[in-house]
Amino acid sequence: MNLPPVGKTAVGVAALRALESSRPDRLFDDPYAGAFLDAGRDVLAGDQERQRGLGVVFAQQVAVRTRFFDDFVAGGRQTVLIAAGLDARAFRLDWPDGARVFEVDLPEVLAFKDSVLAKQGARPRCARTEVPADLRGDWAAALTEAGFDREQPTVWLAEGLLVYLSREEAERLLTTITELSALGSRISFEHRPDGDQDGLLEKARDIGCAVTALWRGGLGGDAPEWLTAHGWAPETVTVAELAVNYGREPLEITRGGFVSATRLG
Repeated sequence: MNLPPVGKTAVGVAALRALESSRPDRLFDDPYAGAFLDAGRDVLAGDQERQRGLGVVFAQQVAVRTRFFDDFVAGGRQTVLIAAGLDARAFRLDWPDGARVFEVDLPEVLAFKDSVLAKQGARPRCARTEVPADLRGDWAAALTEAGFDREQPTVWLAEGLLVYLSREEAERLLTTITELSALGSRISFEHRPDGDQDGLLEKARDIGCAVTALWRGGLGGDAPEWLTAHGWAPETVTVAELAVNYGREPLEITRGGFVSATRLG
């Protein structure tokens, strides 16, 4: 299997989604996560002890994140999943009539995803459009050519992405999203007020692996301020708060969570 380095991390996340989906008190059900793991298991070969350690660190964060983002995109009529990875929201969530979901990611990631879903006989529950594109290039043109309507309010999701971008790259990505967003559009992604000093990230770095070597920090702890300055109205929530709401033990190692914002002007 030929996946780029960042694309390979999606297999590890699929493993954690499969683990959560197997729990009787699961926060969500992803029936395809196990298939992605089986098809990409060779990607996780190597230092199994470190892989397991990283899984222990991120298992609850990924479970809470997936549930929160599932709820965030619910009801969206035009949704864009930036760096869609191996999540199968277009296939596993209930979408309103006429809903359209655009999945933007590298061609290799989308090709792998499609091959696995095809073998599972999966059928999307909405109008799903793949947009093979490199987010470092002119992905906005590719999205527009695929049928994206910039006059329609859009739900944007950038799950697990910004930490892999430099600040300049993160600002460029969010600026493009802002330019494409009609009034009333919404966006959400991870927010860590402590930036690189976030306890969850520090614990993962202590374990050490190829994943943490790819992290570049994104906006650090400045996401709400950046969004406000560019015409968005942000709100934040922590993983710990959500965990309690979902009936789980609070994750005390981090003050991080998620930022969601609405486009005002």
